[in-house]
Amino acid sequence: MALWRVVAWTVASKESRVRAFPVDLPSAVRYWTVVDDELCVVPVADQWLRFLRFGRSRTELTTRSYASGVAFYFRWCRATGRRWEEAAADMGLFMVWLRYSPSRLGVENPTVVWGPGTKPVRGERRVNGVLAAVRGLLSYAVSVGEAPRSVLGQLYELADSRDLPEEAKGEETGLYYRLRARHRLQEPQAEVDRASDEELVGLFLACRSARDRLVVLLHSRVGLRRGQVAGLRRSDCHLLPDSRALGCDVEGAHVHVRRRANANRAWSKSKRAWVQPLDFLVVQGFDQYVDERLEKLGAGGSDFLLVNLFREPLGAPMSPAAMGELFDRLSKRAKLGRKVGPHMARRAFGSNVVDAGGSWDEVQMLLGQEHPGSVAPYVIPDHSRVREAVERVPSPRELSRRGEG
Repeated sequence: MALWRVVAWTVASKESRVRAFPVDLPSAVRYWTVVDDELCVVPVADQWLRFLRFGRSRTELTTRSYASGVAFYFRWCRATGRRWEEAAADMGLFMVWLRYSPSRLGVENPTVVWGPGTKPVRGERRVNGVLAAVRGLLSYAVSVGEAPRSVLGQLYELADSRDLPEEAKGEETGLYYRLRARHRLQEPQAEVDRASDEELVGLFLACRSARDRLVVLLHSRVGLRRGQVAGLRRSDCHLLPDSRALGCDVEGAHVHVRRRANANRAWSKSKRAWVQPLDFLVVQGFDQYVDERLEKLGAGGSDFLLVNLFREPLGAPMSPAAMGELFDRLSKRAKLGRKVGPHMARRAFGSNVVDAGGSWDEVQMLLGQEHPGSVAPYVIPDHSRVREAVERVPSPRELSRRGEG
């Protein structure tokens, strides 16, 4: 308990409240927990979040999001005098409080009128994210005997497969049952977009160093996530046509994408390791970056591929957050008119593979996706290709002429 007290007091605000809080372990692995008014961890929340981080191999960002969500729930329980183990029966009231409560701490202000009819302070997606975290916490609490089993019936309703669309049933042919969340807001349709080729060229030309150009290439022509890019080690990169001298039997230039616990908190979302081939443009980007790095740092330095070259601490690995900040700066410098992020570049890669004639199983392998169905959000075909597909469909008149002939 003392460990978290030592960490927590250094950033504690003057106003005491239940909050999410990061915990750095001696192994350099970080996860997020929940601390109460006395800056002590909430035991059941901490157990669940550690289970997610280490038992389920979830990312640090996942535990951060879930910790923030359950902190809202504990604040609401305290503000309304409810016991967290039994408050699931009033989850609808919690949703109203969460959606409209204007206070940052969630403590009701009697001089402020808020509720349905006033402007919401949290969107549907945020509310649903908090509800998912609360359901996960309470389900875990039931499994370890910290909450009554009746809570599950207050969180979920039993549904069967008859109301599912055909494409969601998969290979299941018979009737089967599933749990469906009782409390969820309808979210507006979110637009998923890719970076255009013109935008990617603009980002590339706006770079002022070989390192930044390589970062753009690794997202847009290799399709890696920013956590995977930041987690690459120099030993992962095999750029020679024949890598047998390195103890690798894979032919051609490639990188090995692996999940590790990294000091810069980079994390590969994919649990499995795979080999990602590189084209000649990316290999050229590597060559130019190696020369730049040697000029700045010499032959030594960290084994991380991408490191600080222009600010202190020199040689320290770039973080995933630094990748996003770089794309923001490049978007402004290139005057693109919108922010083009690393994930938009990843979608562009998947889409370009399909536009070039690649199959979905190839895209699945290149993106490191575990399931074929998860490829769909990354494939946004070029509009010209969609129009060409429509124009290839013969008209009824053409079909009748063929029949006459």
